[in-house]
Amino acid sequence: MAHEETLDPTAGAPRRSTGSLKAGTGSLDAALAAPANSDRIAVVARRDLSTRIAETIIFLLAIVGAVAIGLGMSEYLGLHRYVYAYLIAYAAFRIADLLVREGSMLGTDPAHFARRVMNELPVLAAFAAAPLERSYYAGDAPHWLAGLGILIELIGLWLVLGARVQLGFYSTGEAADGPRPLVSNGFYRFTRHPIYLGEFLVMLAWPFEYAAPITMVAVVVVGVWALSRRIKEEEAEMLAIHGDEYAAYMRKTDAVMPNLW
Repeated sequence: MAHEETLDPTAGAPRRSTGSLKAGTGSLDAALAAPANSDRIAVVARRDLSTRIAETIIFLLAIVGAVAIGLGMSEYLGLHRYVYAYLIAYAAFRIADLLVREGSMLGTDPAHFARRVMNELPVLAAFAAAPLERSYYAGDAPHWLAGLGILIELIGLWLVLGARVQLGFYSTGEAADGPRPLVSNGFYRFTRHPIYLGEFLVMLAWPFEYAAPITMVAVVVVGVWALSRRIKEEEAEMLAIHGDEYAAYMRKTDAVMPNLW
């Protein structure tokens, strides 16, 4: 019964009911609720940014403390400009990474935040171990080796930040309620995980600053193990989301290093 005949008591003549054409109030209610939702999203976004800034500041201060513990002398930093160069570049990297990284609502997920902090502990250990190992050797690290470390670090920073920017660029225009499209252009054409590769290079460069071979071996072993775990977890999620498309991408593109891994 799409339409029914009704009598108008004032006119005495039949007319058609508006039926389903009656205006609803749903859109009005949604419009009234929109400002509240916008305010809540803005508060969450500000909390997330504040958490990231606090995380970055705490981590950078912890790095300085770890270096001081490893060296056992504060004046050492003033005599080694390459160490300062590395730390300044690394601090800039952390801040830039903070700005280009996508929001993950850390402020509303304490477990995620705690897991990120725990993942940084091996990084702090490496920052303390390299200068500590250097203190057992005679003489300082060669300048050419420290310079090589700076170069490796800059390449790693370029990979991480460039890959994050490309993720945002190639994902422009995606559906708000759908899965993120698979990115296979740019750096992702040569490696499935350029961000992980860049982060690994940044950490690998630190032992070069002090010519610390034992720390370098430890960074490689622990780094490969950690990368393998992270890649396995992430690719399981990507396969669940993208299915055969991601499986085909895995077959034609190496995981971390082209033609090696």
